[in-house]
Amino acid sequence: MTTGTAAVDPTAPGPAEPPVTAERLAAAAVAAVALPPREERAARAAQAVDRLRTEAVEAVAVTWVDNAGITRVKAVPLGGLLHAAQWGVGTAPCFDVFLADDAITTSPIIGGPTGDLRLYPDLDRIVPLAAQPGWAWAPGDRYTQSGAPHPGCQRLFARRARAVAAARGLSLKAGIEVEWTVALAGAPGEEPQYPTHGPAYGMHRVTDLSDYLRDVLRALGRQGLSVLQIHPEYSPGQFEVSVAPEDPVAAADTSVLVRHTVRAVSARHGLRVSFAPVVEAGGVGNGGHLHVSLWRDGRNLGHGGPGPHGLTAEAEGFLAGVLDALPELLVLGCSSPAGYLRLVPSHWAGAYQCWGLENREAALRLVTGSTGERSAAANAEVKCFDASANPYLAVGGAIAAGLAGLEQRRALPPEFTGDPAAAEPGTVPRLPASPAEAIAAYERSAVLREALGEPLYQAVLAVRRAEREQYAAVPPEELVAATRWRY
Repeated sequence: MTTGTAAVDPTAPGPAEPPVTAERLAAAAVAAVALPPREERAARAAQAVDRLRTEAVEAVAVTWVDNAGITRVKAVPLGGLLHAAQWGVGTAPCFDVFLADDAITTSPIIGGPTGDLRLYPDLDRIVPLAAQPGWAWAPGDRYTQSGAPHPGCQRLFARRARAVAAARGLSLKAGIEVEWTVALAGAPGEEPQYPTHGPAYGMHRVTDLSDYLRDVLRALGRQGLSVLQIHPEYSPGQFEVSVAPEDPVAAADTSVLVRHTVRAVSARHGLRVSFAPVVEAGGVGNGGHLHVSLWRDGRNLGHGGPGPHGLTAEAEGFLAGVLDALPELLVLGCSSPAGYLRLVPSHWAGAYQCWGLENREAALRLVTGSTGERSAAANAEVKCFDASANPYLAVGGAIAAGLAGLEQRRALPPEFTGDPAAAEPGTVPRLPASPAEAIAAYERSAVLREALGEPLYQAVLAVRRAEREQYAAVPPEELVAATRWRY
């Protein structure tokens, strides 16, 4: 018998990765949303309070986004953050069936006045708000009073989707473009009056609102966000800001923070903003385009492969899954009935279910980036999503659809170049042109139903049906007026 330490062969393969099984994926999803021990939350909250106190923070706004795409909030004084981190803040489950106008519907599982949840701030994401002195912000996750994950929590859904991808050895980077329309402050029902009338994409607008745009950039930078660009958009008073890609749940958080920051800066300048899909009937509306790239072991799978424009087989399968599911994904990414007034052909809204390299009329635009940066920059843009979407539902749904396509080893259909509206009728499928069509596709989707889970799936469906009925007979002008200042 010999003793001592055996020599290690550095060229020998490491332990085999456990197989990707349904049980392993389910376990990863459960672990991703488990509430950390109370003692750990308390210690981290105490550190956060000390840090925020040095920055003169007096209150923390903890937000979640409902199924109508409206950001809701519970705020606590800084001294109450420790208790909120340990025990949560009370919130009613009926918020999951609120409509955009604050009417309340119900679903077979969630609804009614009974019950309570606990909203826990994400202590890793707390940030002082540069445009609201004395305030900080944190996204929240919702749990039951016993500490179990609330099955209707949209942010937990996105966290589960991310965990399922990670259990397959995959990571994602994402970013959500934020477009908004700025107007002079006025009465709630008043038509927008614009502070600038410069041409689309024109320097006139930057000149007219240079102090305002500078303050937007300054506030975003002070909050730790890396801005890639800011520029005027097509419609009157419309602008867009893009930030650096990040983890998909963080990207959804950031989209909430960016919109909140833009609104706060606007208020300080005597302006108001709309992120609604359409601000004027017949005009080009505000998108909420989702950019996503798939990675494995630090490698961008959208580059260097044998597929179309360098896609690897995994990236192609993922994107094929997203493309195939776009009709039902509109229920998550184009939540307001007003969104279908934006989703029209020849408006760069992505109204057709096709894909193409740098094709801004395709619902799925492939972006390779410039020669020399493609290994880092290659991504795909989902153009049919708008700013009425709950961003956690949008990213989680896209991940679920993409993973289904990857598992089924789907291939992309032939690429389309040019404007699909000019193609032979019937050549390119049109995405749903109404909430009713999108809801019908959603009801047929086994992938989304399984990924969301029955409580969240049914709550989303109830809200979409209620808003469809609410605005079914309303002319476009009235629909736009009713939703213009809700987002």
